[in-house]
Amino acid sequence: MAHEADHGRRTSSRRRRSARSRALHITAWGVATVLLLATAAVGCLYLKLNGNIRGIDINALLGRDRPRDVDNGSMDILVLGSDSRSGANAEAGGGQDDGTARSDTAMIVHVYPGHRRAGVVSIPRDTLVDRPSCAKPGGGTAPAASNEMFNEAYAVGGPACTVKTVETMTGIRMDHYMEIDFTGFQRLIDALGGVSVTTSRAISDNESHLHLPAGTHHLNGKQALGLVRTRHGVGDGSDLGRIRLQQAFLKALVDRVDSIGVLGSPARLYKIASTATGAITTDSELASVKKLVNLGESLKNLGSKHISMVTMPVRYDPADPNRVVPLTAQTEKVWAALRADRPIPRSATKGSAGDEVDTGGVVRSTPQARDGGPE
Repeated sequence: MAHEADHGRRTSSRRRRSARSRALHITAWGVATVLLLATAAVGCLYLKLNGNIRGIDINALLGRDRPRDVDNGSMDILVLGSDSRSGANAEAGGGQDDGTARSDTAMIVHVYPGHRRAGVVSIPRDTLVDRPSCAKPGGGTAPAASNEMFNEAYAVGGPACTVKTVETMTGIRMDHYMEIDFTGFQRLIDALGGVSVTTSRAISDNESHLHLPAGTHHLNGKQALGLVRTRHGVGDGSDLGRIRLQQAFLKALVDRVDSIGVLGSPARLYKIASTATGAITTDSELASVKKLVNLGESLKNLGSKHISMVTMPVRYDPADPNRVVPLTAQTEKVWAALRADRPIPRSATKGSAGDEVDTGGVVRSTPQARDGGPE
């Protein structure tokens, strides 16, 4: 009987370890999402975690005038990092609250059918685009505008206007929306125990409060936020160089989360899940632990090696070097590839300012320690 009891405990233990391992295999853009699989270890706290999540009913706000909803197993997610400086974000963002927020970072994540590959397209926030008319959060309608910076859509009409602008640009319906702000990002990295990166040369940027010598670093939340926000420490000082850094960091983030999966204690898993659910805003269709867990489960076989990342093809605006404009023909190649579930062709980004900006491979992922993360 003792032998059978020991065997039962070992089997149960292996099952628990296996479940946690599968639960924490994450993709970069969905880090806050798939982390919620950890709630399986703390099911009694389900309702508390569920109450952390903020949801926005994008479908109700946009109505039916949207691209066709393709049901072939693919998925498109718009991920935003917002730059609100209200509340705790003022300190994290290094600025004062001006009463508005903009999309500081924007990525379209296209998950191909089968959910084993994904393409990520970063949209420079300074891109001049044609914005459609949008409902204002406080009432009324903002008329359509031409040659307006992409991140103004968020300032004008919040998440729904940003989604509408992206769908108008791409002809692709966004299945889901996720947003994380300065404070949420910083807390999430700290909850993960930090992320390791290697810099090929020193990065120094007083504006983002980041000073790193060349070498390997295990970044805490504040340092990680400085890295993904710096635009003066690398490249040509533009948003395009910063996007290249963000893409490199996100792959390091994938590796970090994967590295702590099998060693996480229930207490640590709960802390990470609690932080994640409190850090994000999603569309209402994802605004529950159960739905986020289902999404995470569908993405569990998607690793960093299966993610391709590009920047939307652009050139500097001849009238204003602080702005960029889309390379129309090449940009359409990108959207057409995603609509057809094909890889983005290299010809689509050749000659793009985003493809040519020199960051010197300054940041790359580093093997992540397997003993990190808070208890």
